[in-house]
Amino acid sequence: MSELHKFLFDGMPVRGMIVRLTQPWTEILARRASNSTTGAYPPPVVELLGEMTAAATLMQANIKFNGALILQVFGDGPVKIAVSEVQADLSLRSTAKVMGDIPDNAHLSEMVNVHGKGRCAITLDPKDKVPGQQPYQGVVPLVDDHNRKFDKLSDVLQHYMLKSEQLDTTLVLAADENVAAGLLIQRLPVKGEANLLRSGIAEAHQDQIGLNEDYNRISILASSLTREELLTLDVDTILHRLFWEEKVLRFEPQAGLLGPHFACTCSRDRVAGMIRGLGVKEAEEILAERGDIEVGCDFCGKQYRFDAVDAAQIFKSKGDQPPGTAVVQ
Repeated sequence: MSELHKFLFDGMPVRGMIVRLTQPWTEILARRASNSTTGAYPPPVVELLGEMTAAATLMQANIKFNGALILQVFGDGPVKIAVSEVQADLSLRSTAKVMGDIPDNAHLSEMVNVHGKGRCAITLDPKDKVPGQQPYQGVVPLVDDHNRKFDKLSDVLQHYMLKSEQLDTTLVLAADENVAAGLLIQRLPVKGEANLLRSGIAEAHQDQIGLNEDYNRISILASSLTREELLTLDVDTILHRLFWEEKVLRFEPQAGLLGPHFACTCSRDRVAGMIRGLGVKEAEEILAERGDIEVGCDFCGKQYRFDAVDAAQIFKSKGDQPPGTAVVQ
């Protein structure tokens, strides 16, 4: 069962979360494997996309954003783009476009950032936009401050949070064909949160990046968690193994319909909008060549077909010239 656990460290400006994705993650992989055109993901892509799905879930749960949080990596390697999207209700979906061979031991830099052109983007797309409102997007290269390539997604996201949000963050991520999991530890800003203070250290000092001793200690403990432990141990065991000397305040876990679950937001209307965006001329050319317009959802695999009559209705509704001169109006 997939579950999300949130917790705090009593008297410290430090919070944490653990997510374990099972059924939604295996469903994502099964839908991909059943696609006769693409087939199953290679093992390194399974690991990367699973880590992305776990990370996106943690980030969405962390900020409680009313809309979609979309995590993407893209670049010049055989993995052209990988995307994980998580909604406010923790419904999620993920996909990757792979073009070319990938060695079994390939790292992030070898899959996405071969020639240094790889990027990571985090987009916040509000559910109820006001007129003129655009999604917020932050984009960072897949290299550190010294232009060295990152080999791990967790390092990319930790760097992003430090530079973009000025927050100390520790991430441990892991995924295989059965489980996608992640542990997040983050320093809370102390200013305005006097109830978190445990000592007489000045707020200004505690708010400085990298200088909070409590966070640094918890971070070191969290970083000792191995990939195998994260994938195989239950949450109670992980928390006891890492933080048995700390006072951890835990919240009710989110599971079932209230926890992470697979759902795709594709629809026939959204695909129709995409076809409308192609324009009448291109739609006519596709109909003349193939007889219909077929679009498959990369996330869930559902196929949408539009014949000449369907396409005519798409453009007619917008007052455009419908494609297909043989269509009777």
